[in-house]
Amino acid sequence: MTSVPESRLFADRALLPGGWARDVLFEVSPAGELIAVTPNARPGDAARAGGTVLPGMPNLHSHAFQRAMAGLAERAGPEGDSFWTWREVMYGFVRRLRPEQVQAIATQLYVEMLKAGYTAVGEFHYLHHDTDGRPYADPAEMSRRVLAAAADSGIGITLLPVLYGYGGFGGQPAGEGQRRFLNAPDRLLAIIGAARAATAGDPQVAVGLAPHSLRAVTHETLTAAVTGLQSMDGDAPIHIHVAEQGKEVQDCIDWSGARPVEWLLQNAPVDDRWCLVHATHVTEEEMARLAASGAVAGLCPTTEANLGDGVFPATDYLAANGAFGIGSDSHISVSPVEELRWLEYGQRLIQRRRNLLSGGAAAPSVGALLYRGALTGGAQALARPIGRLAAGARADLLVLDDDSPALYGREGDVLLDAAIFAGSTNPVRHVMAGGSWVVRDGRHHREAPVFAAYKAAIDALQA
Repeated sequence: MTSVPESRLFADRALLPGGWARDVLFEVSPAGELIAVTPNARPGDAARAGGTVLPGMPNLHSHAFQRAMAGLAERAGPEGDSFWTWREVMYGFVRRLRPEQVQAIATQLYVEMLKAGYTAVGEFHYLHHDTDGRPYADPAEMSRRVLAAAADSGIGITLLPVLYGYGGFGGQPAGEGQRRFLNAPDRLLAIIGAARAATAGDPQVAVGLAPHSLRAVTHETLTAAVTGLQSMDGDAPIHIHVAEQGKEVQDCIDWSGARPVEWLLQNAPVDDRWCLVHATHVTEEEMARLAASGAVAGLCPTTEANLGDGVFPATDYLAANGAFGIGSDSHISVSPVEELRWLEYGQRLIQRRRNLLSGGAAAPSVGALLYRGALTGGAQALARPIGRLAAGARADLLVLDDDSPALYGREGDVLLDAAIFAGSTNPVRHVMAGGSWVVRDGRHHREAPVFAAYKAAIDALQA
């Protein structure tokens, strides 16, 4: 990661927590923290940003290894395809992955994220064990590989080791394809403890917990893991897949008499530490209770579309002041622009109307609501001081290419509308993460060696 040679950066315009500002001077500490953000300032000897400055976007949901299988599940089967047939393709792919390959794939992915404008990632990490299902000599081996990938690329990370114990609701036995994922709560908490110890004091890293889903835990193991995490860090984030598929909802009802989000809200201490990933199939009551809980809805529109999951009721959820963030999940797309665009487009296709996710007459910009909302919810879900350009936050920012055809002549919230809805080229020119320039003129500073390692990993997997 390249250090920032200057501690002062000047932008003609920037998006601050209070809105758009002119002539903004950013002062960055050697540790990568914003120590002062001053609008209406003089540049003095500060370096010029060279374009509009935005806060970097948090990516709250990632399965890094799946980047290498993107595109491999787009062939129709003889009896039709669904999320569940896609899952079998994924199980087949994951069966061969080695630690060094996982690290190479994750590093390549994180470079792509940074180039696209993501400056932090929530890694929902469930690939723990060797190919035969036995733990490595170091049970945290795979977690360390993901952390090394984040450090190598320069992206901030919230590592979320996944508790995965069962193959279906009510403690059904796991299948052969899941053996690399399985842990009891005590073993999973030991992995979390090891990751916390290895990254203690690193402001670019947070560590939380991810119960995989209600299919993969029981009430007892969920409670044990959450309680154990609480004893380590009462503010650590907790993420869980929930209500992604219609079959999942029906299976949960058959098991418990309740729908997944309903069951979780009744049986777990869901609050603002939690991120409910997908939550696609919710009733009006569940949606209102989720919004009131303070938890974040983790929305991944490109993956949800790719897997045929369905469409989250975002219009009603945002009307209830629900918090949300975005994630690239399976990485068939690595673009915050595309996630935000499809979050709105899904609502338009269902309701057959336009400009639905806005702040109304007082704040009509769809792009502004989406970008600002995803910043706030993503920062909350990743439990790090990110998503805002203010003193005390990490110096995570991106510089747009104001001379691109889609953005030229656009200002304020109209610029955000154009960045999200006008064109298909990446509008990001430079990226700073944790106070270091990691992308300059669209290229990551370690792009060539990272891609070479990625290609070697793919060649080995295809051999």
